[in-house]
Amino acid sequence: MFGDDGVTKQITDHDEISDVLAAGGGLVWVDALDATEGDLTKIEEEFGLHPLAMEDVRHPGQRPKIERYDTHAYLIAYASNGDPQQLSELDVFVAQGWMVTIRHSFENDPCIDIDDVGARFDRTRREHNTVGFLLYTLLDAVVDTYFDALDRTEDQLEVIEGRIFTADTREERSLQERLLALRRELLMFRRRVVPLRDVLQVILRQEVQPIREDVQRYFQDVLDHILRVIDTLETQRELLGNAVDAHLAVVNNNMNQIMKKMTSWGAILFGAALITGVYGMNFDNIPELHWHYGYFMALGLMVLLTLGLYTWFRRRDWL
Repeated sequence: MFGDDGVTKQITDHDEISDVLAAGGGLVWVDALDATEGDLTKIEEEFGLHPLAMEDVRHPGQRPKIERYDTHAYLIAYASNGDPQQLSELDVFVAQGWMVTIRHSFENDPCIDIDDVGARFDRTRREHNTVGFLLYTLLDAVVDTYFDALDRTEDQLEVIEGRIFTADTREERSLQERLLALRRELLMFRRRVVPLRDVLQVILRQEVQPIREDVQRYFQDVLDHILRVIDTLETQRELLGNAVDAHLAVVNNNMNQIMKKMTSWGAILFGAALITGVYGMNFDNIPELHWHYGYFMALGLMVLLTLGLYTWFRRRDWL
């Protein structure tokens, strides 16, 4: 509990929550990580949370959104631990004088340090000891985690772009698989990030009653950050699409080089095969000519034709 007098009090007993809420005089924040069914039931009873919202809490994986009820508002956001694939869901309930956060960790990783959020709010709440400012502090920390995830994706893109023109044929399959996997990662990350823009726009339209007008400018700052994230995300998706096109172009170019070489060698061998087929090489004296040295002349023609074609194709960079 963050008191209006600047004193912060830790609540350890769930039964105290009702008394603290009834007493007023401060801001109550209850946080639950990987809450059990018993914890969810207790929180629902203590704060009178709407059953539809609690149903979403019990079935994680919802898209980011905000819903308003008679006594409170409910929103969903996702935090990243620096990897666009690893996102933890945050279910947030806000009302006048209290906020409840229910976090679902990703493989035992909460993806956000909630203690740092509380410490930051405690340092900066002097003029704004309100649920709106607390929600701003939380969402600002959530959006900051997106930049780390995008930096990681950018590093992976740079590595892939470098490999496109240096990887040999044996690495083409693994490179293509990595490109498609990264595309799926960005797509899933985008689905968890972009809807948060709509959540912030609802807040900025002052449609969430517990959030006062004096903290709107802080949410505008968070919106600016999320717009930067979205712009960066769209740029990376475009770069990734270009990388896929470039990889396909390199593969096709390599295939063309192989076909050119095969065609060149086929033409070279065809010349010798043509001479052999015309004269027949299984006779003592070549037919029609009846010349004792005709066999050696045919061999000489094959050698000259082969060397001539080889030189011509080499000059044209086909071999």
